[in-house]
Amino acid sequence: MARYATPVVPGGLVVVQPLRSKRCAGCRRGPLSLLVLEDGAPRCLVCADLAHLVFLPRGDTALTRRAREESTLSVVVVRFNRRKSRYERQGVLVEEPALARAEARCLADAEARRRRRARDARRRAVEDERFAAAFAAEILRLFPGCPDERARAIAAHASVRGSGRVGRSAAGRALSEGAVISAVVAGIRHVDTPYDQLLMRGVPRYEARRRIAGTVESVLRAWGETSGVG
Repeated sequence: MARYATPVVPGGLVVVQPLRSKRCAGCRRGPLSLLVLEDGAPRCLVCADLAHLVFLPRGDTALTRRAREESTLSVVVVRFNRRKSRYERQGVLVEEPALARAEARCLADAEARRRRRARDARRRAVEDERFAAAFAAEILRLFPGCPDERARAIAAHASVRGSGRVGRSAAGRALSEGAVISAVVAGIRHVDTPYDQLLMRGVPRYEARRRIAGTVESVLRAWGETSGVG
């Protein structure tokens, strides 16, 4: 009978996924999807006393690590890669109850992460609501003639988390006067002037801003701000 080289994997027993059809040298069962090489001869998992183990494919590092921790006996499964001329790990064999315990641990962790994400989302929502309210209040302090709903709309738009808008900048988070005025000017520009339509017609941005600067200045004055607009 032909003999085969036993693959060497540091740290334990090895089972092979054969590339060719093989039969067990002991019981002649085959073809084998998994085999153990004993003195170069293929043995099925039953003859190798490993049939009580279940296969866990590679891919989930945490599950694999925990399954091996939970299992009294674990075996590395490998397959030969002809192109690379080496054996590569495909997964592990572990005791079925151990796999169930490992899956439960991972599910518990996943549930904990889900709950933490939910708590973080609620916390961020409260923080964002408070910040938008503070931003709107600062708009009304600087522009007392600004309608309340416009102040809230400008604040909400400027302070969207992750938007990169002025309200999320360091100056915006600090409610600096310059950042608040910039947010108000942007709000006026897009709502109270034909700025967006000018851009859609291909007018360069700086030219479009020049054309609507008078309207922006007029609204600012009406709302209580008399400084120039850049």
